[in-house]
Amino acid sequence: MRTQLFITTLLAAVTSLVASAPSNLHDRSVAFDWSTDKVRGVNIGGWLVLEPFITPSIFEHHSSADWPVHDEWTLCEKLGQSECFNVLKSHWKNFVSWNDFRKIKDAGFNVVRIPVGYWSYVEPWGPYTTGAAPYLDVAIDWARQTGLKIIIDLHGAPKSQNGFDHSGHTASWPAWGDSDSLSHTHAALKQIEQKYATLEMQDVVVAIQFLNEPFLLKLDQKMVKQFYHDAYYSLRGISDTPAMLHDGFENPSWLNGFLTTQDNDVRNVVVDHHEYQIFDSGLNAMSIDQHVALTCNSVSNYDSSDKWTIVGEWSGAFTDCALHLNGFNYGSRMEGSFPGSYWIDSCAGKFGFVSSWSQDWKDSVRRYIEVQLDAYEAKTRGWIFWNFKTEGSAGEWDLFQLLDNGVFPQPLWDRRFGKACENF
Repeated sequence: MRTQLFITTLLAAVTSLVASAPSNLHDRSVAFDWSTDKVRGVNIGGWLVLEPFITPSIFEHHSSADWPVHDEWTLCEKLGQSECFNVLKSHWKNFVSWNDFRKIKDAGFNVVRIPVGYWSYVEPWGPYTTGAAPYLDVAIDWARQTGLKIIIDLHGAPKSQNGFDHSGHTASWPAWGDSDSLSHTHAALKQIEQKYATLEMQDVVVAIQFLNEPFLLKLDQKMVKQFYHDAYYSLRGISDTPAMLHDGFENPSWLNGFLTTQDNDVRNVVVDHHEYQIFDSGLNAMSIDQHVALTCNSVSNYDSSDKWTIVGEWSGAFTDCALHLNGFNYGSRMEGSFPGSYWIDSCAGKFGFVSSWSQDWKDSVRRYIEVQLDAYEAKTRGWIFWNFKTEGSAGEWDLFQLLDNGVFPQPLWDRRFGKACENF
C-alpha cells in the first residue's frame, strides 16, 4: 500500500513538473549563436580520459619498472577492470568540482570542452573499465547552474585515432579507421547524441565533436572525410546541435566545400584547430620573441576556412618541459631526453608550480598567452585553453594556477604587453 501511495505521489509530482515546464520547450534552439557569440573556453582534460602530465600521481603510483602505465588502457590492463574502476571512480569524484565550474565562469569564460572516451558509452575493446558517463551528467548540471556551455568531445576512439596517450591507448601507429572501429565509433556517438543532442539539452550542450585529433599524417583523408559525413547526418537525425570536426593537424581549408550550406544545405558545422609550438626541437629552441612572431604569422593556418573555426586547444607552453607531457617518462626535447632529440637548454624554472617561476618567466608566458588571445579573438570564432588545472607540475598548462598568479589576463581583455601583431 505504501508503495502504491509512493508511486501515485511520484506520478502526481512528475505530472506537476511537466505541466509547469515552459510551453516552448520544443521550440528551443541551441543557446549559443556561433555566428555572433565568441567562444572563450577551457578544456576539462585529464578527467574522464586520463593524461599522464595532468594527473601524474595516478601513473607514478601504479607504474613499476617491469610494467609502466602509459595510458588508461595500460592502467586497466595492469590493475584489472574492477580495481581500475575503484581507482578511476575516486579520480572522477574528486578531480573536478562545482567550485571549479564557478571559478571558470567568474573568470569570464563561457564554454567548457569535456573529453570523453568511447569506452564509457559502448562495450569497450580491451581492458577499459566503464563508469565515467554519469560524471558528464554531473558536469552538465554544474554548467547549467553556473551559466556555462559544454562541448562534448569524443577524445578516444577504438584502436586509437592518433596513437597518443590521451586517446586512451598509446600506439606507434593509429589503427582506427577499419570497418569495425568505425562502426564502434558511430555506435558510441549515437549513444552520446541520443542523450545530449536532444532539444532539452540545447540550453547547455552547444556542440558535439565527432573525434579529437585524427592524425591525418597516418590516416586516410578520404576515410576521415566519409566518417565526418556519416557522423553529421546521423546527428541530424536527432537535432540541429552543431557538429564539430577536427582538422587533423592540417590547414582547416582542406575541409572547404565539404558539409557547407552549398553542400545539401548543411548547417551548424564548426572546425576545431589546435595550435601548439612545442612538439618539435626547432620550436623548443625558439626565443619568446620568435614564438610571438610565429603566433602572428600563423593565423593563415586557420583563417581560410569556409566554416566557423575555433582554436579548441592551446596553452601557455613554449617548451615541452612539463613532466610526462610527451608521454609517461618520455623526457623532453628541451633537454634532449626525448627519443631522437638533442640538448637545447635546461628545463629548470620552465615548468612546475607557477608560484615558483621567476618574474621574467611569468612575464614571458603571459606575453605568449596575450598574443594568442589576440590572434584567436581576431581570426576565429573563439578559443578553448588546455587545461583548466593539473596536479601542479605543468603550470603553463594550468589555467587556475595562471589565474591565481596573474599570468592569465584578468579580465580576459587586459593586456600588459600591448599589440604584438601588425597583420591583424
